[in-house]
Amino acid sequence: EGCGNGACTNEFCASCLGFQPLDHNAAAIRALELYKMNAKLCGRHSAAFPDNSKSNGEVHYLTEEKVYEILSICEGKKDYSPLIRVIGRIFSNADGLVQSFRKDKEQHPNTKEQRKTHQAKDEDKDEDDKERTTAMEQESEASASVEGATGATENRLGPVEVSVDIEAVRRVYDRLLSNEKMESAFLNALVYLTPNVELDLTYLDVYDTNPDYLNIFIIVMENSSLHSPEYLEMAMPLFCKCMSKLPLPALAKLTRLWSQYSVEHIRRMMETFQQLITYTVISNEYDSDSLVNDDECVVAAAKCLKLVFYANVLGGDLDTGHNEEEEPASESSELTLQELLGEERSNKKGPRVDPLEKELGVRTLDCRRPLIPFEEFVNEPLNDVLEMDKDFTFFKVDSESKFSFQSCPFILNACTKSLGLYYDNRISMYSERRITALYSLVQGQQLNPYLRLKVRRDHIIDDALVRLEMIAMENPADLRKQLFVEFEGEQGVDEGGVSKEFFQLVLEEMFNPDIGMFTYDDSTKLFWYNPSSLENEAQFTLIGIVLGLAIYNNCILDVHFPMVVYRKLMGKKGTYLDLTDSHPVLYQSLRELLDYEGDVEEDMMITFQISQTDLFGDPITYDLKENGDKIPVNADNRKEFVSLYGDYILNKSVERQFKAFRRGFQMVTNESPLKCLFRPEEVELLICGSRNLDFQALEETTEYDGGYSKDCRIIKDFWETVHSFGEEDKRLFLQFTTGTDRAPVGGLGKLKMIIAKNGPDTDRLPTSHTCFNALLLPEYDSKEKLKERLLKAITYAKGFGML
Repeated sequence: EGCGNGACTNEFCASCLGFQPLDHNAAAIRALELYKMNAKLCGRHSAAFPDNSKSNGEVHYLTEEKVYEILSICEGKKDYSPLIRVIGRIFSNADGLVQSFRKDKEQHPNTKEQRKTHQAKDEDKDEDDKERTTAMEQESEASASVEGATGATENRLGPVEVSVDIEAVRRVYDRLLSNEKMESAFLNALVYLTPNVELDLTYLDVYDTNPDYLNIFIIVMENSSLHSPEYLEMAMPLFCKCMSKLPLPALAKLTRLWSQYSVEHIRRMMETFQQLITYTVISNEYDSDSLVNDDECVVAAAKCLKLVFYANVLGGDLDTGHNEEEEPASESSELTLQELLGEERSNKKGPRVDPLEKELGVRTLDCRRPLIPFEEFVNEPLNDVLEMDKDFTFFKVDSESKFSFQSCPFILNACTKSLGLYYDNRISMYSERRITALYSLVQGQQLNPYLRLKVRRDHIIDDALVRLEMIAMENPADLRKQLFVEFEGEQGVDEGGVSKEFFQLVLEEMFNPDIGMFTYDDSTKLFWYNPSSLENEAQFTLIGIVLGLAIYNNCILDVHFPMVVYRKLMGKKGTYLDLTDSHPVLYQSLRELLDYEGDVEEDMMITFQISQTDLFGDPITYDLKENGDKIPVNADNRKEFVSLYGDYILNKSVERQFKAFRRGFQMVTNESPLKCLFRPEEVELLICGSRNLDFQALEETTEYDGGYSKDCRIIKDFWETVHSFGEEDKRLFLQFTTGTDRAPVGGLGKLKMIIAKNGPDTDRLPTSHTCFNALLLPEYDSKEKLKERLLKAITYAKGFGML
């Protein structure tokens, strides 16, 4: 159609005098050729457009009113090409888009002097916001006890001020995107816009000089068609790359802004980035030479998804207070040698902190209930193609030059993350083994590259406690060596199975109600610390070490703690809301107190003094506040009472026991990326495994050896027998074969079990190698005999011998 200037001299323009008319197909081919050779473009002539600006007819930016004005003219003429051209030019031009859809009605600043004045106003506004935020924080601290009653502090971020009128942008998109030609105009404009924006962000400090540059990303992300295949293929890859290049303050501002959006808008953005990752992953083939980590589109989309993830966190129910006090990590005596060898620990001060998380001042752990469940941010196709060994190397060694998806742990499922943790633990073991060998050469000490425990079955707690306590005092780094357990008088060699039984026996002993370390709730089937336990702290430290060693040595434990224990291990104190699973009866009573509409003081007749029973059944009282027995609970202070009650039950009453427990746990896991990768519920899954047993998945992944195959009669009889077992017998079978009655992270399908032939028909029982998840099965001559022998084997299975 040309530029509209009848005297145009640009030979490539349709308005040039000598230009020959073309049909649509020929024009499209010619346009592609001109684009490829970067042909000269001429300015738009005013005659081509309606007279809709104040000066020369040229539209430099858009407002909602201006769009509707041009749209009205186009609808009258039944010709939308003028509006399409305006949309194409403004939405493909960074300066034009920055100035568009402003909240104020004044002429937007175009000169340097106007911009300076505008920026000065923004700075004054920022100062006012800071003062207002500080005042809000002080007010919040004064009412902390009341906020604690609900267990969550409200999102105290003030409204994020941006110059773009977001509601106006949404109305314009809603009006125009119903027209197919308009949708193409937005798509094409975005394709032209992104290369220039990328250059601006790469080589110019555009956001520092003009914070309104962020408007580009705010406006584009309001387009509800971004998830369509055309956008995913042509425009979104480079747009995500541009967004990921924004400076940290801009990313944080964008995140805070999005956190104030509705769930529907946040979900739409999340789905857009998720679909881009999935579309790219399934459209490409990855291997060890071509990693998904090197795919710029997937990496950029993951970085953008991180903004939506933290917006989801900020917009949810936050509890940024109630943090456990961190104890200083114990230093290894081998550190000096490591420094001498140039191998200083990379994470000796604990796990790294995500820069965006630090800038926002919020952690995933602070969010009790996000707007969108965390599970929806996991991208399974990405998990399927991720080479975790390579990704782990990037995470630990090449984090500056290579992207690791462990820096976006929300996108990984628990199974993938546990594999990363496994690599971290194994490398730590090898490192400790190597350092020990070098240490023995330098100082002439006896070589001891493993953590060896020799225990007696009937004195397992005493033996383990003495040995582990000695190691913890002399050199905690030894706890990060590979564990080898030996039962005195037994022949078993520990390739993993002996350790599993050791852990199980220690836990059975420690959690025995007769010992008095923990109390057991019959209704919830969960254990809690006994506030009046007579056991010393060393016993609780041992439990913590055992849990840490289980994670470190990839063992699953049969422990039954409420979720608040894992939250506390990760750094959050328990609050009233955590009583739901740890003390459900008490929680219900306190909930009724908060909801009571009558006269609380007269009807309830309770004070700030509470009563409990100790180990011997004697009542003990505790004042939640000074002179608590003289302070009645009423409608005004009941939230404070509930908050203090929850704090006492979950924190203060068990402070001695829990601190010792956490100290033991951190002795093993302090240098692990556990905290930065896993949420509390995932830590529970990591320690305890899954109680959901899918034996069909186990059958599909089982391997056979010694002449057996899945088509053998004995194997078919075996699986029919196992599938016919009740829940308890299935757990006994798992315990017998693998050393634990739980499924690993990811389910039984992730368990590589082997069934090997162990001779012809015989009266011998089946045997197992729990270290290797191997079942040695004789070829019994009948299904009945198989079932009888198998049931006897799994019912009477304790101890180790050499076969």
